[in-house]
Amino acid sequence: MRPSDQYHKWIEWSDEDGGYLGRCPDVITGIYGSDPITLYKELCQVVDEVLTALQTSGRGLPQPKTRPMQEVA
Repeated sequence: MRPSDQYHKWIEWSDEDGGYLGRCPDVITGIYGSDPITLYKELCQVVDEVLTALQTSGRGLPQPKTRPMQEVA
């Protein structure tokens, strides 16, 4: 398992921006794109790069807090 696998990532449409937003709030604010599939690949790559930079600099990884609907009744 890669370190980035523990962080929730998703793509959503933004009417305001007229495109897709890729989000991973435990690691980055987000990225923007016009194709959701390409954007998800880019999001995963950016998250991997940020986590690698954090590890390389000796800083710890952020605690994963964002979880998809775990407790839906």
